[in-house]
Amino acid sequence: MMTLRTLSAALVAAIGLTNLAHAADPAYFTQTENLHMTRDDKGVLLVEMNTNGGPFKFTAKAHEAFVDAFYHISRDRDNKIVILTGKGGQWMGDIDFASFGDVSDPDVWSKVHDEGTQIVENIANIRVPMICAVEGKAWVHSEYCAMANVVVAGAGASFNDAPHFAGGIVPGDGIYTTWSYRMGPTRAEALLLDPTPFTAAQAKDYGLVSEVVANGQAVARARELASRYLSKPEVTRRDTRTYFMQPLKLALVQQTGYGLSLEGASAAALVKSMKAAKQ
Repeated sequence: MMTLRTLSAALVAAIGLTNLAHAADPAYFTQTENLHMTRDDKGVLLVEMNTNGGPFKFTAKAHEAFVDAFYHISRDRDNKIVILTGKGGQWMGDIDFASFGDVSDPDVWSKVHDEGTQIVENIANIRVPMICAVEGKAWVHSEYCAMANVVVAGAGASFNDAPHFAGGIVPGDGIYTTWSYRMGPTRAEALLLDPTPFTAAQAKDYGLVSEVVANGQAVARARELASRYLSKPEVTRRDTRTYFMQPLKLALVQQTGYGLSLEGASAAALVKSMKAAKQ
């Protein structure tokens, strides 16, 4: 017959196991090789984009994986604040175009189209305050960053849209929608038609960046802000993010699919012109 002491010990052990199970990181933390995720005991999730632990080079494989990654982040209620950043002193500065294959093939582009719309929608569906911490280059997919409520940039950071008009394709994947929402359409159109890097200070003046800090301090400042936000009730935090994102979310839903269709057509035209030039 189990004694009171034995029963108490069993309960303590059971509670301990439950706590350990609750504290364990969810499986999605390690399912995306280009995203290193860590969460502190307050629920602040740090998402670090990387390639082999260093600066992140965007690839087709990452494009596919990010769909599920941001979906899981958005639906995990243990995430109380999300900080998105890059490892190795860069936010995102490079892209492997060749990894996407023949983008003039409609089957190839259909996959890119679906993933591209799903990524931005899943980031927009993150229902807790989101902070983007930028160091170095934010030259690729800075629309992910522009969907944060607050963007903190190191003084040496720079912003650009390297892959689109400069490369001969339409900036239709959400970059125009987010930039025009944050900076205004007149400035966004000028920057996207003449893509040259602009500084963190300029980005702050334009409205894309919330504050500029010393180099290497962007994540630390993001954590300070996260600590402030955590002092408010959880429902307040969640509903504030949801409310703030609603107009941008509507714009992304309305525009990104159409924009990516136009981008796909321009990509096909670019491939055609490159083939003709080789003949």
